[in-house]
Amino acid sequence: MPSSQPGIAASRLRPEEYAANFSDIRPPLGPHQAVVEADRCYFCDDAPCMKACPTAIDVPLFIRQIQTGNPSCAAETILSQNILGGMCARACPTETLCEQACVREEAEGKPVRIGLLQRYATDHMMATNHGQPFKRARLTGKRIAVVGGGPAGLAAAHRLAMHGHDVVIHDPRSKLGGLNEYGIAAYKTPGGFAQAEVDFILSIGGITVRHGQALGRDVTLAGLQADYDAVFLAIGLAGVNALGVAAEHLPGVDDAVAWIAVLRQAADLSALPVGRRIVVIGGGMTAIDVATQSKRLGAEEVTIVYRRAPGKMGASGHEQELARIGGVAIRHNARPVRLIVGDGRVAGVEFERTTETDGALAGTGECFTLPSDMVFRAIGQTLVPVGLTGTADKIALVGGKIAVDGERRTSLSGVWAGGDCAATGDDLTVIAAADGRIAADSIDRTLGA
Repeated sequence: MPSSQPGIAASRLRPEEYAANFSDIRPPLGPHQAVVEADRCYFCDDAPCMKACPTAIDVPLFIRQIQTGNPSCAAETILSQNILGGMCARACPTETLCEQACVREEAEGKPVRIGLLQRYATDHMMATNHGQPFKRARLTGKRIAVVGGGPAGLAAAHRLAMHGHDVVIHDPRSKLGGLNEYGIAAYKTPGGFAQAEVDFILSIGGITVRHGQALGRDVTLAGLQADYDAVFLAIGLAGVNALGVAAEHLPGVDDAVAWIAVLRQAADLSALPVGRRIVVIGGGMTAIDVATQSKRLGAEEVTIVYRRAPGKMGASGHEQELARIGGVAIRHNARPVRLIVGDGRVAGVEFERTTETDGALAGTGECFTLPSDMVFRAIGQTLVPVGLTGTADKIALVGGKIAVDGERRTSLSGVWAGGDCAATGDDLTVIAAADGRIAADSIDRTLGA
């Protein structure tokens, strides 16, 4: 991380500004606010919000439970379908899922604030120390390896432990949580919530964690297949797409995901150096998160540049507006063609304006330049199949991800997969949680057959 280059410096803000900039972006509801908000729900019989939830949480039921003064029961309703319901209440794009489907959104343009109600219930359960609401079934004597301790791996491990199996999580990092711990904007999950949720999940028992264990380096898929009754792969996406321009590894050009991870683990945000002028290339949530956080660290000019039209951005309209309100400029229909070099490091980016016809992107020949001290690549991650090719039969891939069926079975017997590494949908915590639960139930049925 550069710290002594012109234009890049730490301590750009006063201590109170860092505290304010990285405080909870959506303060929780109080008890009275939660009941008032719950009263707005129509409790639809054929609830569209429930259908829009990838984990199929019974939204009307848990809101009714909040309305009647039973937030702990509401939390159990939520967590029975999504054990990561607390994090999803903070980071899930509810505005494009359950809340967009809410009948009040269609009628009034103001949906029931389902995400905040979900947070109210799950936070209440964790804060009141009621303990783990789920108990383990009779022990089966079966052992399952979970490779990766991110959202999918944690969801699978908890569900498998509930079914009475013993689980061993192999994870390469010193903390579990995956992108929940290392990749989500700090102002969405302040106060160490990601690790508190991990502790809550592990409290069911029957789950052993082995840190510093990477697939292909410390463990092999063939070895896991031999040592365990089943394997669940939740290895995420470790690769980063290239910009496709010369000299893109210049000093000052950074991977957005890696930089966010450094920020998330920083003990003192004022010590984290940031440029005055920053360019972020990409259009998804990672682009928004790295842009908004660099601005909150004191960057003076932050610009996101996306190659297609606004409606094609992966980040929701809500997140784009959040970035704009925070002072981030967003420019569309432009792609990088050249990095400008000054004193051996990046000094700017030249972009070509683009046009799109029937989905095909083409350059117009018209170019412009944005000066910058730091450039972030946020153009998507890729599966690194290290450790997936050492078996007699290679695991099948589709679209650059692990191919799975509806139960998250892979092409290899006894091996399931889920989360970002699997071809199951958008790369969201809520989808990863659904994958983990579905795979765990499938593993349980298979082992019990």
